[in-house]
Amino acid sequence: MPSPRTQEDFAMRIAMVSEHASPLAVRPDGPGTGHGRLGSVDAGGQNVHVHALAEALARVGHEVVVHTRRTDPHTPDQVRLPSGVVVDHVSAGPAVELRKDDLLEHMDAFAAVLRRRWSRWRPDVAHAHFWMSGLAALDAGRALGVPVLQTFHALGSVKRRHQGAADTSPPSRVALESDLGAQVDRVIATCADEVRELAALGIPVTNVDVVPCGVDVRRFDPDDTARRPGPPRVLTVSRLVPRKGVDTAIRALARVGGDAELVVAGGPEGAELAGDPEVVRLQTLAAAEGVADRVRFVGRVGPADVPALMRDADVVVQLPTYEPFGLVPLEAMASGRPVVAAQVGGLADTVVDGVTGLHVPPGDPDAAARAITSLLADPAARARLGRAGRSRVLEHYAWDRVAAATVAVYRDVLDALAPGVAEPAVADLTGVRS
Repeated sequence: MPSPRTQEDFAMRIAMVSEHASPLAVRPDGPGTGHGRLGSVDAGGQNVHVHALAEALARVGHEVVVHTRRTDPHTPDQVRLPSGVVVDHVSAGPAVELRKDDLLEHMDAFAAVLRRRWSRWRPDVAHAHFWMSGLAALDAGRALGVPVLQTFHALGSVKRRHQGAADTSPPSRVALESDLGAQVDRVIATCADEVRELAALGIPVTNVDVVPCGVDVRRFDPDDTARRPGPPRVLTVSRLVPRKGVDTAIRALARVGGDAELVVAGGPEGAELAGDPEVVRLQTLAAAEGVADRVRFVGRVGPADVPALMRDADVVVQLPTYEPFGLVPLEAMASGRPVVAAQVGGLADTVVDGVTGLHVPPGDPDAAARAITSLLADPAARARLGRAGRSRVLEHYAWDRVAAATVAVYRDVLDALAPGVAEPAVADLTGVRS
């Protein structure tokens, strides 16, 4: 008799739900099709994560549909990527860009569309990204018996702690996240710090697995011949919002001797920098610190251009006051560049102090300056940390490894719910159309 089929025997249908963070934002045509601009206030690491994970899952044979909210009436209902991933645009609320903090009222409509989609194309698992995606996915999944996994990417309790009155999240966010984490079939956290935060919300850690974010090790690779001549170059890449700590990097530069420059990548397009309030605040700070001529704002950098920017740096700094995970240190490490990182969130896991970079306390420009100065003065140390960073990324954070770890969690959930898996149905991805 043939042995029973197991989860290893067939490809899965995977529905990914990412209500505000479209994977199309990372593509060259994304910004022109209503998906936001990577590096803007609400477009960043989650877009990259969803796109890269979906692509990695598709490369090994899984069928992946990413459901994201329609933000442009002219966008096709579905966009099929070359990998086979289908991006499905869900009509929930007006087809315009909205702040993610304003999307909660549209999640019932989002869930209703998911129920219709999944009744025609039933996924084996649904993987929700961000808390509002989880609410919609859980609503639809429970109605149809689809197991739901949740990656939060950021937690309201952490945001409220650090931003206080400046937090624009819906007041119900923390309570809803706590309930959501207790009800989904599994929570996939991205770092050890997040597990502790989830436990503080009352979410059982026995129902939490840690799978980190990843990095494209083919795009980001070391090339020491790419370094342009000029003064020592310190780089920070981030969305230009206060919590990212660009102000700390500027204050640190003022304490670094010599002619080292700080390159700040992120925010609006270069032509729009002068009118951006956060850029004006940071430029004013640079002038007050006496380093206006050593801080260079380059504005938004397209995804295709970021690897060259990394390779042109001597040191990459990331100094947020808090950070759920943080992709930039991985990109720097993959590029063979040492990282000076605030010891917060995922940065405490990815950057190994004294091995792939240096940790500093958040909000401490003096400590950051000492770390930067020590690395700029020691090319051998920079090279050693850069090599170790590349090795660490290849071992733990390449997307094929992250995808395999994610699939292992999916299979564990399915095995726990239904030991002895049935034959899979034949899927027609065009069936996601309502």
